[in-house]
Amino acid sequence: MERNKHTTLIAALAALTAITPLSIDMYLPGFPAIAKDLHAEISQVTLSLTSFFIGISVGQLFIGPLSDRYGRKKPLLTGLALYVLASGGCMVARSVQALIALRLLQALGGCAGMVITRAMVRDLFPVSEIAKVFSTLMLIMGVAPIIAPTLGGIITVTLGWRYLFAVLTVLSLILLTASARFLPESRGANTAMSLHPKHVVQGYIAVFQEPRFYTYALAGGFASAGMFAYISGSPFVFMKLFGISEKHYGWIFGLNALGLIAASQVNRLWLRTQSSTHIMGMAGTLQFFLSSLLVVGTWLHFLNAFGIFMLIFVYVMMQGFIFPNASALALEPFTRNAGSASALLGSLQMVSGALSSALVSYFHNGTALPMMGVLAVCSTISFTALSTGRAVVKRKLASAMSDFS
Repeated sequence: MERNKHTTLIAALAALTAITPLSIDMYLPGFPAIAKDLHAEISQVTLSLTSFFIGISVGQLFIGPLSDRYGRKKPLLTGLALYVLASGGCMVARSVQALIALRLLQALGGCAGMVITRAMVRDLFPVSEIAKVFSTLMLIMGVAPIIAPTLGGIITVTLGWRYLFAVLTVLSLILLTASARFLPESRGANTAMSLHPKHVVQGYIAVFQEPRFYTYALAGGFASAGMFAYISGSPFVFMKLFGISEKHYGWIFGLNALGLIAASQVNRLWLRTQSSTHIMGMAGTLQFFLSSLLVVGTWLHFLNAFGIFMLIFVYVMMQGFIFPNASALALEPFTRNAGSASALLGSLQMVSGALSSALVSYFHNGTALPMMGVLAVCSTISFTALSTGRAVVKRKLASAMSDFS
């Protein structure tokens, strides 16, 4: 692939990947204004975020088989078109119930970019390059959550909350046009593939039964769930318990995101000399010990705000090593059904993340322990899945080589 085309393709895939974090984070500062304008409680507005997460989690499971059956571009363009229409609908919504429903539709359309981006990376790049490509995509994925809340706050104050969705409408329309004109079809239609629900479910079962998939999907998914626990619990821990201002909390959140971005780029360079499995194993082990130290330190009260920040900073950094390698390793065994594998991978990540966030809220007791405990449980499951799963993968590969010889 020519260098200019390679760069253009990566930029296009990164832009498609960024639409979801923008959709989640950019409208958060507008919650009070939305509630006031629609004569609703903020808790009702929060349900529009819940409906978005539901749409993202469930929608991916539909998009994956469709992209394997009809090719990548048609489902992608259809999803982006739905996202454009739903974003426009959110902009003119007159009730909180309408906003909740339209956010669900927005997620169903937007998840096409998530699923098909991962599938196209698997289609277009050699196995040895996939983890590096995912590391590059993380550069954009990591920047989006940093700028989105600030941008959302500026737009809400200066123009009003409806312009948040106007911006998303325009951006997604540009993405739709650019994808239609410039994005290549990475895999043609497969007319032999059935979309009967029974066959789709059987296809997902077959994907999950592949040891390399469930090992790295579960390890990466629960590592991501730990991140969700941090995101949902950190406002209370830092601002309420430690009295850190909203401004300084924003700096903390931004520094953690910058650490993740830096790690993902170091990962891209490190892959020149180390394997994805080796890097992921080291990062997963460190996350496990860091999360254990956070629980013990919180329980025994020997960690102050700075100590917790530093441990979480390194914990979040490790996600920059885990996510790209876990994604590449989980998708590596699949070619014909890479769309379904990508969908299941993404859905597992979102469901585990939503569950971890809910658990932090459920166990809330006025201390930092719920966040630290959920984070530690997620890291332990991730570490266990990686440790035991790699042994299964090694045995299967050894058996296959023995049968071949």
